[in-house]
Amino acid sequence: MDANVLLSTAQTCTEFLSAHLERDWSVPVPEMDLTVAGVVAHISDSLHWYAYDLTAGPVELSTMEFHVRAGSPPAELLVTLGTTAKVLAAVVATSSPEARGFHPWGIADPAGFAAMAGDELLVHTFDAARGLGVEFEPPARLAAAALYRLFPWTPMDTDPWPTLLWANGRASLPGHPRLQKWRWHCAPLSEWDGSAPIS
Repeated sequence: MDANVLLSTAQTCTEFLSAHLERDWSVPVPEMDLTVAGVVAHISDSLHWYAYDLTAGPVELSTMEFHVRAGSPPAELLVTLGTTAKVLAAVVATSSPEARGFHPWGIADPAGFAAMAGDELLVHTFDAARGLGVEFEPPARLAAAALYRLFPWTPMDTDPWPTLLWANGRASLPGHPRLQKWRWHCAPLSEWDGSAPIS
């Protein structure tokens, strides 16, 4: 997972969402406490913080506040989404592979931050699509890039997109019930202990 895959993922998601600007973005997303607009704003919030966290290093940066206004027009939310993705991609691309940044689920490297951003983009675009009443399915290669970097314990004989949704607790998978709890492995894969987290 790298900056180029992150940018491709962001482009896929923004192009999909831009085709549905005429729909009501104030509706709630099923099973979430956010509206469609709130979910899209959350993606930008996350990508913004990932850029700062990777730059700041392994100590949590807690001196700032940042929040995308979910009440902004949908088209402007998409500009913000594309912008935060480009900023994070630039930070990832210019960081040393050995760089590390704070995340509550592990001290992540640049590939980990890119993968977390990809996961945020894909899964929350899926959430937004549910709120809008439309179907979203990204290219399998983009789902696979996030899936195998963040969830190395997932089944390897299933399609990447439904498996990514399962790993994020969004759906069941044949032979695997829907997860009630889930988490990433965002630290380098060399530090994974080979076990699956509690679910």
